[in-house]
Amino acid sequence: MKTHTWWFGIILNVFAVGAMAQTPAQTVAGKPSNVSLTIYNDNFALVREDRPITLKVGTNYVTVEGVAAQIDPTSLSFKSLTSPQDVVIREQNYRYDVMNPSVILDKSIGQPVIIRQVMETGKVREVKGTLLSSNGGIVIRTDDGHVLLNPTGEIEVMRLPTGLMSKPSLLWKIVSSRAGENNCEISYITQGLSWHADYVAVINKNDDRSDLTGWVTLDNQSGTSYHNAELQLMAGNVRRVQNYRVYPMTARVMGGFNGERAPAPQFQQQSFFEYHLYTLQNRTDILNKETKQLTLMQASDVPVVKKYVYDGRKQWWYSAYYEGATPTPGQGYDTSSYHKVNVVLKLKNTKANHLGIPLPKGKIRLYKADNQGHLQFIGEDMIDHTPKDETLSLYVGDAFDIVGDYKRTNYHQLAPGLTEETFEITVKNHKDTPVEVSVVDHEWGTWEILKSSDKYVKKDAHTIEFPVEVPANGQTVVTYTVRTRW
Repeated sequence: MKTHTWWFGIILNVFAVGAMAQTPAQTVAGKPSNVSLTIYNDNFALVREDRPITLKVGTNYVTVEGVAAQIDPTSLSFKSLTSPQDVVIREQNYRYDVMNPSVILDKSIGQPVIIRQVMETGKVREVKGTLLSSNGGIVIRTDDGHVLLNPTGEIEVMRLPTGLMSKPSLLWKIVSSRAGENNCEISYITQGLSWHADYVAVINKNDDRSDLTGWVTLDNQSGTSYHNAELQLMAGNVRRVQNYRVYPMTARVMGGFNGERAPAPQFQQQSFFEYHLYTLQNRTDILNKETKQLTLMQASDVPVVKKYVYDGRKQWWYSAYYEGATPTPGQGYDTSSYHKVNVVLKLKNTKANHLGIPLPKGKIRLYKADNQGHLQFIGEDMIDHTPKDETLSLYVGDAFDIVGDYKRTNYHQLAPGLTEETFEITVKNHKDTPVEVSVVDHEWGTWEILKSSDKYVKKDAHTIEFPVEVPANGQTVVTYTVRTRW
């Protein structure tokens, strides 16, 4: 006789034992009365909670529920704020076998079970047996000796396995020489909490000013929620030694400012050790599996400098020797296939420029209004942690109407380990206005410029830069000869 395909589930016998083997005189710690978080860039956080715990004189067994599922138990710090000298932890266990059908079945191997199946007639058939396996599929040996593989229907386990928790919990053995309620401070490190900064810059019509807004994005995958929490964000490269085992959007508003005095920032920044700490001025809820965004900073009318850079031998330089560069069809390796002129925006992080604050690392997205006043996305870049008075250099894209050509026009092997080369770099401007372009080249070995059509700046031991003016709808050609020894 056929059976209907039905859902697979677990029914717990009404006479099942409790969710965990209760130790005599078990006490459950109260819910947190105060929560504070310090979240770090690298997907971890320091959690601090104040919880009430009622203790008797002598040995107490305490369950602390609702801790993060990704807690590092070895990082826990405990202190009784009420009577620190009278209370001490003797033993700690972290229970993360949270109750769910898969875990219950895994821990019920070898136990009697009942399968209930609905027949075509609507009647329910019961099959009794013993659970043999639940790993990769259900295997049951019936009382009459048959073996069922992945049976359909509903499985009833006769008793709930011991040691299971309804949520991740800490189990403590505490010795107290004082009876009564203790306000206890609990601190621990957990994975699964992270934050990062994002920035939105709106560039003005002349590309020389910007309004900058910084956002903080929080992501909570730690396995628990934090209500009415004090929030701090640590920016910087905090070292952690990875030698332990860890157990298992809101809308953005973009646009210019109206010139009025901006409200006070909701994050206050302070230097802390060799890092920077940002403290939210109000408490907030950070729910499990939630992404939350908060405004970090705002600055208006920030001066911006736009720079064009043509680095024609960049691909060759990165390939260690330009003979290895792949030419485009019809040209040799003495002619570069890279013609893009890069667009770089520079802004200095100073008080005079309405900034002058430590900026956490993050992505900057840039926008500009078109002739209809609609904001258009014009590029993005990443910044590292940037202290005050440093300059941000943002590579946002490549110019459409400015192109470059780069080629080596002469090569002479004068002697072993001695060459002379001549290069020709052409920058073409198809705009109706003149532009200034920084033409960059890279040298190797011990080098010396013998002659040059334009003045150059030595940027470092192997980089030179020619600042050149390119006329409207015209071009500028840079030539130079270099002698190289190695």
